[in-house]
Amino acid sequence: MRLTTTADEWWTTSVGYCLDVERFADSSGDGHGDLVGLGQHLDHLSRLGVGFVWLQPFYPSPEGDDGYDITDYYAVDPETGSLGDFVEVVRACRERGMRVLVDLVVNHTSAEHPWFQDARSSRSSRYRDWYVWRDEPDPADEGAQNVFPDAEDSIWSYDETAGQHYRHRFYSSQPDLNTSNEEVRDEILRIMGFWLQLGVAGFRVDAVPFFVETASRTGDADDAGDPDGTGPEDAGQGGEHSEHLDESMRMLDVMRTFLARRSSEALMLGEVNLPYEQQADFFGGIGDRMTINFDFTLNQSMYLALARGTSEPLRRTLASRPVLPDGKSFGVFARNHDELTLDQLSEDERAEVLAAFGPREDQQLFGRGLRLRLPTILDGDRARMEMVYALVFSVPGVPVLYYGEEVGQGEDLSVPGRVAVRTPLRWDRDAPTGVAAQEADPGSLLHAMRRLVACYRSRPELGPGVLQLLDVGDERVLASASTWRGRTTAALHNLADAEVEVRLPGDVLDGDVVDLFSGEPVEVPADGLALTLPRYGYRWLGDGA
Repeated sequence: MRLTTTADEWWTTSVGYCLDVERFADSSGDGHGDLVGLGQHLDHLSRLGVGFVWLQPFYPSPEGDDGYDITDYYAVDPETGSLGDFVEVVRACRERGMRVLVDLVVNHTSAEHPWFQDARSSRSSRYRDWYVWRDEPDPADEGAQNVFPDAEDSIWSYDETAGQHYRHRFYSSQPDLNTSNEEVRDEILRIMGFWLQLGVAGFRVDAVPFFVETASRTGDADDAGDPDGTGPEDAGQGGEHSEHLDESMRMLDVMRTFLARRSSEALMLGEVNLPYEQQADFFGGIGDRMTINFDFTLNQSMYLALARGTSEPLRRTLASRPVLPDGKSFGVFARNHDELTLDQLSEDERAEVLAAFGPREDQQLFGRGLRLRLPTILDGDRARMEMVYALVFSVPGVPVLYYGEEVGQGEDLSVPGRVAVRTPLRWDRDAPTGVAAQEADPGSLLHAMRRLVACYRSRPELGPGVLQLLDVGDERVLASASTWRGRTTAALHNLADAEVEVRLPGDVLDGDVVDLFSGEPVEVPADGLALTLPRYGYRWLGDGA
């Protein structure tokens, strides 16, 4: 929820689109997507109504974690293209009214990065303290779970060459950067400055809580790059932990200040999978820290609501959603680019969602989520899929689509782990989910998504508006109203596999009211408007000019 906005906050009424360059479009026929191919298909994104494109990592990488293990932050993977190709994509996007965000992955590097290779060679290496080292694993990390519990049983690994253990919240091939080190912090700003100079409009910041955690846990920690091992023991505990945590949060302020100094339009979009009560520190105040945080809490509640066929989980979550400072937004989404995580649900709730949408072991991941795309989750039910996207777009925030969602693209369970959902986008007419096939069919999901995006962009209150939950007489329907600058959009979404009759209160909308998808005028009686919603049906009604 938001209170106010200004014309400079372009993202509050924009639609994002996340894509994997390697799997989006192949210009050479070698089976590997590239920046030239992306540039050739920007008109598709423009017609969809995209306001900004978030590019997943395209940097040089051994691909141990699908590009999130980086060996050079200042280059493009040669198979993907060149810096010149990248600049041309940014220019062509600008020409079409779209901006570009890139991934900022600075919690860790690849173990093959020259920094780490130098760091492990000697305790006197310049880069030794760029990573987190201990003679023995830090006792404070006992019980801490690795992000990939199926592959790693600890967040510490021993390096024979270095003669010490190093910390890694992700794979052992992704050592944590010591983000409390001033040289590392300066390097992060240099990386940001480099890509800003090439025209990007900001960054999707990867694994923000772990980035902060590393900084808070490594400040003054014993033998972290200290060849004499004379640092104080167990730094990061108790009061010291709070002090270091505050300092690491201030690093987010430094990053945001740097961003504002370099670009008046740039933003930071954070991967912050935490409950609402822990989000405030990451958002900060006006002009501080993260601009947008993805709303994982709402996303997980949505899947619980879908499993139950009732709006109650969503209503409960939305009622607890905090009001954000000016210039801040939540990022809302139906499907993110990794596993569909359910880690904020209770154990029983999580089991309920898994049983409903991915009961097989090969459909699940880490015991906490799904590695399926939405069409499989919803058994290809077109009405239900459209309702889900309409619901996502109706909640105040910045909607972000994952590439291929606009054509109902599926996953590939024959590939391991999270890569299952990173399937190549089809552009031909030979598949039902091919872009050309759906382009030629006015009744396709692609055309429905274009209408949804266009409707969203025509109603700016849907981005920064203040949300009001409505009682329409049936809990199977999520009904809400978003109001901003004297205009209101009321949205009703039926989560049930049955027709539902409801009544929209008569005092929600003022003046002339229109059905936003049909364009037909609607008369709203003082005692309320009776509506019949088909199974998984939805209606958006708007007032004002």
